[in-house]
Amino acid sequence: MAYNVKVDVSPIYELISSFIVFTTRKWVNNLDVGIEWLEDIGSRLDMDEKQAFAAAAQFPFTDYDVLYALAVERPSHNVDTFLDDLELATIDVLYHSIKSYIPDLTNDEIQRIRHSYIPLLRKWNNLYFADVAPQYKPLLEEDAAEKATLLHKMDPEALVEYASGGIVLEPDLPIEEVVLVPSIHFRPINTYSFYSRVLLIQYPIDIPEQDEDEPPICLLRLTRALANPERLRLLRYVAIEPKSLLEMMNSLNESEDKLMHHLMRLRVAGLLRVHLVDIDTEKFSIRPDGVAELHMFLESYIRL
Repeated sequence: MAYNVKVDVSPIYELISSFIVFTTRKWVNNLDVGIEWLEDIGSRLDMDEKQAFAAAAQFPFTDYDVLYALAVERPSHNVDTFLDDLELATIDVLYHSIKSYIPDLTNDEIQRIRHSYIPLLRKWNNLYFADVAPQYKPLLEEDAAEKATLLHKMDPEALVEYASGGIVLEPDLPIEEVVLVPSIHFRPINTYSFYSRVLLIQYPIDIPEQDEDEPPICLLRLTRALANPERLRLLRYVAIEPKSLLEMMNSLNESEDKLMHHLMRLRVAGLLRVHLVDIDTEKFSIRPDGVAELHMFLESYIRL
């Protein structure tokens, strides 16, 4: 498998990501932002705004692949400029800017997405994101710079796995380029979008913790994940060889929902490698580095 890796960073990605988390509530029980974050922002909305954001939760989730593709091809890092360009550009210009990513995208879909999202993204920026962007921007840029220095020091596969904390790209993936994007609002999970010959991965970055007397979040994720005996048995099961969800369901006689819950807990703790076999198939195996990190974080916190 031969592909190029590039590191990209822009507050526009984080604008879209935070908007996704707030509107869809997807993965929120496993994200660092938490339910309290949703409730706090929700309390600032008037009734019309609540209805508008609630309606956005029903939009097709694939719309976000289009927005991220537009972010990759952005003419500017500035959020307002990005939204202005999307609003003022002709549909034909927008189509041609991302047709290589999503060849079957139609002009009608672009028009619908622009009409549906631009007003809401402006509201979201004014309501929330513009206030936090100055705080998050240097953290994202610092991490992206660190990953960029590794582009010529590590093999592409190793860099992707290191940056993402466990994503493994298997040989038959139909990609020519991987775009690595640091993320805060999706912490601690990875998200990815498959395009034509391109894979966009948003990976979580480390954020300095304020109180050294409190257990670090990474340690809490690990101990919570390992406190469940079913998850311990699942880790031992995938330590032998990578397993797909279907293989787990058949071998372990467990429901899809239950397995997905356990796998997500193990993933956010950094205990699993996720093997992307093809566009539609994931397999899971144990991540040895995650097991070693438990020992390291525990020793560091207890000060042994």
